[in-house]
Order: sequence, then structure tokens, then C-alpha cells
Amino acid sequence: MSDNILGRIGNLVRANVNALIDGAEDPEKMLDQLVRDYTNNIAEAEQAVAQTIGNLRLAEDDASTAQAGVAEWGGKALAASHKADELRAAGNTAEADRFDNLAKVALKRQIGFEDQAKNLAAQIASQTELTNKLKDGLNGMRGKREELVQKRNELVARAKMADAQAKVQQSLKSINATDPTSEVSRFEEKIRRDEAQVRGMEEVSASSLDAQFDNLEDVSADADVEARLAALKGSGTPAS
Repeated sequence: MSDNILGRIGNLVRANVNALIDGAEDPEKMLDQLVRDYTNNIAEAEQAVAQTIGNLRLAEDDASTAQAGVAEWGGKALAASHKADELRAAGNTAEADRFDNLAKVALKRQIGFEDQAKNLAAQIASQTELTNKLKDGLNGMRGKREELVQKRNELVARAKMADAQAKVQQSLKSINATDPTSEVSRFEEKIRRDEAQVRGMEEVSASSLDAQFDNLEDVSADADVEARLAALKGSGTPAS
């Protein structure tokens, strides 16, 4: 019976788990539903165990009643037997026989209660063993529920962390796809070209100034030559 009760509940639990896992979209909702279903299964098991314990207590009550019947009818048989002996000793055989017959009736009742008590004792022993198994199984289910709740909390935390990491990775992919540093690099390259152009213009300007100064030096050299030529002509003697 214990195997039927706990086994049926175990099959129901496995069926619920498989159905939840197959259709799971939100891990947290799935685990919460699993905890609720398992809690409901424990409640069903508690009712089954309570019913079994109730049957055991009824059997124990019946056994107590049977034992009381054994004692009661045993006492009545003994009293009737003693009364029969007293009457027989007094010579009242008819009355003695009547009390002996009453003693026999009482003994039959006593035997009936003894048989009932014996059968109940066997039933109680079997029922007690069953009840202990069911209690152990129920306690095991309660322990499993605590483990399930702890595992649920752990898995929900891990699922949230995994989701957060996935979002971070997705964000990183988006950043890589539209990397702003590439635009900065293009702008830097433009600035380098502008800077190079400015340096080119500076070099052009510098070249123009050098040419002008070179022209000035050429003019100065020509003037010196003309002056010396004039001096030669004025002196009439070769220049020394």
C-alpha cells in the first residue's frame, strides 16, 4: 500500500517535471510551478498517511476493546463457575448446572474476543510497519522539497546571471559593430592631412623668402661689381 501511495505520487511528480521542462520558457516560473506542484503532492501524501494512521488508531482502539472483552468475560466465567461450585456443594445441582452453562457462555465470549484481539494484533503490526514506511517516505519528500527550494533559488540566480551576461555580450557585439573609435581614427587622419598641408604651405612660404633673399644678395653682388668697375675707369690704372 505504501508503495502504491508514494509510487503514484512519485510518478505524478515526474510527469509534472517532464511537462514543465518540455514547455519551459521562463526558468523561474517553471521552478516556482515545480515547487508548488511538489508541495501539493506532499499535501496529498500527508492525507494518505493521515488516513493510514487513522486506520491504525481505530485498530488499536478495537484491540483495546477486545482485550477489555477478554478480561470482562473471563471474569464473568470465573464468577459463574464459582457460583456453580457453591451451589453444587450445597446440593443444588440444577442451579449449579445453570451457572456452569453461564460460565461456558462467558468462556465462548471470551474466546471470541481473544480471537478478535489476536487478529487485530497482526493487523496492527502490519499497519504499524506500513505507517512507519509512509512517515519515512513523507519525511523524505519534505526533505526533497527543501532541497528543491534551495536548488530553485540557486538555479534562478544562475539563470539571471546568465541572462545578464548574455545581454552584456550582446551589447559588446553592438559596440563592436558600430565602433566609435573608427570614426575618431578617420577624424584623426583628416587632422593629420590638414597638419601636413599646413607644413607644406610653411615650406612653400619659406622657399619664397629664401628666393627673395637670394635675389637681394645677387643685387648686392652686382652693385659691388659696378662700383669696382667705375673705380677702375676713374683711376686709369689696373685694380690691385
